Amino acid sequence: MHSRVERANGGTNIPKSRARRHRSSYSTALVVIAILLVGGVIGTIATRVVEQHNRTSPSATTTTQASATGGEGSATTTLKVISEAPTNGSTSVVGNAAIVLTFSVPLSASSPLPTLTPAVAGSWSRGDKTLTFTPSTGFIPLSTVTVTVPAGATGVSSAAGAELAEPLTEQFRIANGSVLRLQQLLSLLDYSPLAWTATGSALAPTDTRSQIAALYSPPAGTFAWRNSGWPARLLGMWHLGVDDVFTGAQIMSFQADHGLDPNGAVSPALWLALVDALSTGTLNTGGYNYALVDKTPPESLTIYHDGKVVLRSPANTGVAASPTPDGTFPVNTRLRRQVMKGTNPDGQHYADLVQYIAYFHGNDAVHYMNRDDYGIPQSLGCVELPFGDAAKAWPYLAYGTLVTIIN
Repeated sequence: MHSRVERANGGTNIPKSRARRHRSSYSTALVVIAILLVGGVIGTIATRVVEQHNRTSPSATTTTQASATGGEGSATTTLKVISEAPTNGSTSVVGNAAIVLTFSVPLSASSPLPTLTPAVAGSWSRGDKTLTFTPSTGFIPLSTVTVTVPAGATGVSSAAGAELAEPLTEQFRIANGSVLRLQQLLSLLDYSPLAWTATGSALAPTDTRSQIAALYSPPAGTFAWRNSGWPARLLGMWHLGVDDVFTGAQIMSFQADHGLDPNGAVSPALWLALVDALSTGTLNTGGYNYALVDKTPPESLTIYHDGKVVLRSPANTGVAASPTPDGTFPVNTRLRRQVMKGTNPDGQHYADLVQYIAYFHGNDAVHYMNRDDYGIPQSLGCVELPFGDAAKAWPYLAYGTLVTIIN
């Protein structure tokens, strides 16, 4: 700016009139220069005020950071799972529930999919920010499902390349199936003294999808006793849709035949084994057995097989100090022989070799015991039989056979 002024005043041959006009221009230039200088100062001050505001204003800082990191399309944006359905730790989840994982930003189309344990038939679908699994056959009742989402360089990534920092693992538990369907399956597999007949078209045994769906929503049908020779006490134990000792005993029989712990408990392994047995046509060939012990003198044991009496034997039950309990109990343990040890009511210890043993309640069992006579209370709670009758009774006293004690 100063060099331009020097050039304006550099000549001496300028007429005075022009010189005066130049001095007027010079004055004007000085005013312009002053304004520009003041404006520059003001602009500098304004700039400093804005900079100071930006250093102290949180909103301005946030805006700057958002601009610097980009949005959902930036590789520096954090990728995480923001919701899970069913939620982690859920129980009683419906058997055909879809699994939906929602992420914080759009996902890469090439991201690996989560894994399920136990594996179940179905398919994953991708949304903008979601991964959804839809089961095609449904989950097994009472099973615990684990969903694992992989992370890191080989895990789930966003469309912009952000990686999931840590793998996600969530679990939820499927609801139990229908007791009615449990009774239907036990009947179809010949573990029940009642036959079940479907109303209308029966489900194909090998149609896995329909069979698993039926575990939660049983088809319509009717039950009827296979045989007419059962005692009234057994007939009175049947209750439609109730998991009681009658149905639990049939479960124990099935479990014993299929390598499961014969405890009568309903579990995922039980449901799966029932469906598998139906699909392969693996039926019970042992029929249905029932034992009735009458403590009315002379005490006796009667065994029924498929509605017919196959054995009547004199029996000894517990003495007054250690009686055999009344009630109905399933056989839970079977031994060919054993030395039973304990203490008599008079304090004397005993160690007796017994044979053909079928435990049904605590330490109480049906078994052979060497006695001079039978038909009176002599045991410490067991049901004692003569050797020959015990040998005949033992094959019928299979796991889950109900033993009823009366009078």
